[in-house]
Amino acid sequence: MSESPPGSLCEGAPWPPVWPRALDAEFGSPPAGEYRASPEDFVVEECLDFAPEGEGEHLWLWVETPRLATLDMVRELARVCDVPARAIGYSGMKDRFAVTRQWLSVHLPGRDAPEGLAEALAARGIRVLSQARHPRKLKRGVHRANRFSLAVSGPAVDDPQLAVRWERLCACGVPNAFGPQRFGAGGRNLLRAAALLTRGWRKRDDRHGMMLSTARSFLFNELLAIRQGEGNWHRLVPGDVAVLDGTASQFAVDVPDADLAERTERLDLHPGGVLWGSGESLAAASAGEYEAWLTARHPTLCAGLERAGVRLSRRPLRVRLGEPALARDGERLRLDFRLPRGSFATAVLRELIDHPSLTFEMPEKGQ
Repeated sequence: MSESPPGSLCEGAPWPPVWPRALDAEFGSPPAGEYRASPEDFVVEECLDFAPEGEGEHLWLWVETPRLATLDMVRELARVCDVPARAIGYSGMKDRFAVTRQWLSVHLPGRDAPEGLAEALAARGIRVLSQARHPRKLKRGVHRANRFSLAVSGPAVDDPQLAVRWERLCACGVPNAFGPQRFGAGGRNLLRAAALLTRGWRKRDDRHGMMLSTARSFLFNELLAIRQGEGNWHRLVPGDVAVLDGTASQFAVDVPDADLAERTERLDLHPGGVLWGSGESLAAASAGEYEAWLTARHPTLCAGLERAGVRLSRRPLRVRLGEPALARDGERLRLDFRLPRGSFATAVLRELIDHPSLTFEMPEKGQ
């Protein structure tokens, strides 16, 4: 294992961390490009594997908005329906500077929807595309995937390397890194998480668990980066925990055989990276050494997460691009693909184009 770690904010190294791209070793640095020139250049749509039943105490709304984050929509819907924010349900958290389509639910037992609901929400920048009743509140994390349609502009549009890199990602998968938005400008969220875990995590200081998620995301990216540096992020090593594509099913691997190698090659299986917490890890041998490296490199974060009581879990180190398509759209390129819930479109873009925000050096708000 490399003696030189990818980088760390919490243990003394500066931000941004030096996390490699998977394709640079073969193709060199990607061409410069732009994305999110307007919200319409970044379209994300939640994919559920079920539909509202048509009756029940909860009104489900399929909505679209170009400039509101999910929690902003929750506040607006609660205000229009005159209910507390806790009466509103949503599955995934979406960014503000994008066109997003997702379901929201509002608990209205024995009540009709407020008169003029669609019009009132439209005045607040939320377009209601459809609505239906359902017996239950929409819970966090129930959607299976997100469908993205992204526009890329700038020099990358006319650089043939982008198409070559895209084809390789379609064939071999994408490093399943957490995106820069998870860590905040200059790693601010990570600094807050480290401080909170150092003094002892308390729910009242982190009501939604975002600081716990930030710390776990950082550790996962560190593990992914070291395996990218050693060229095995996309294949099983002895002692790995394999994750079945598109599911939460996983199993420990003693020594990868030809069958497991073939299944990994065709993206049926992925190596599983640790999301740190308390509990016994199934990783052993070479994979266990990577986790031991994490604890030695980041003892404060690892110990703090264990004390906080968050349970150890797994996330695939690699993700498959679903329904991928690349096409020219005037002077831009349009990328269409589907990712499992929790995977970041910015991880895909980072392998395709060079842009300052994709190096984790996010600008301050207003810059």
